[in-house]
Amino acid sequence: MKRNNAKWVLCGLLAAAGLFLSFCLVGYRFSGLLLLLLAALVPVYHFLTHDFLRRVLTALLLLGFVAMSITGGVIARSAEGTPDPEADYLIVLGAGVHGTRPSLSLRERIDAAYGYLLTYPDAVAIVSGGQGSGEDITEAMCMYRELTAMGISPDRILREENASTTLENLRFSMEFIEPGASVAIVSSEYHLHRAGILAGSLGLEPMLVPAHTSYPVLRTNYYLREIFAVWYYSLFGG
Repeated sequence: MKRNNAKWVLCGLLAAAGLFLSFCLVGYRFSGLLLLLLAALVPVYHFLTHDFLRRVLTALLLLGFVAMSITGGVIARSAEGTPDPEADYLIVLGAGVHGTRPSLSLRERIDAAYGYLLTYPDAVAIVSGGQGSGEDITEAMCMYRELTAMGISPDRILREENASTTLENLRFSMEFIEPGASVAIVSSEYHLHRAGILAGSLGLEPMLVPAHTSYPVLRTNYYLREIFAVWYYSLFGG
């Protein structure tokens, strides 16, 4: 009886935590959805009385965990970036803008781009990103304003203001790049693996520059989301 009570208490706690992350905090929705999925498994196992079906479900869950671990390891290796990533052009991938101010993810990418441009004074930045819902200016313009306010010369910053996806960020940015020039990409560390794959599909061989996510819990959420994004790209492309 106590074991059954503990099981339903666990289910309730997982569901409550999942709802809280999904609807009360910004940026944690994917982790919240995973917790809701785990909560749903409790009644599934409870009502799934056939031992064979339980073993099949357990095997599938273990297989999924192994696949997630392997994919996460690959993403983590790319997150380290390229040693000494000196390049002619630096593509800075956009992220959300709140009105005219950068979101946390975009702020981190701007800071990484700023550090890179100080380290490699001959590099030219291509800030890439269009204008989405809730954004009063394009992501590219937001990055341009922030970098110039930090002291980067406007002559070193090119704006690509039409992209709405990572693939478009890269494809449209290529229009600014001279043939044979070397290229580096700045993005959030968890996003670098997929950005590198997409760049390779366009014929680029970029160096990777990580923008580090400030909060560990938020970084974990984005890593989990990115695992499924990599799987989606592997299956469907785009």
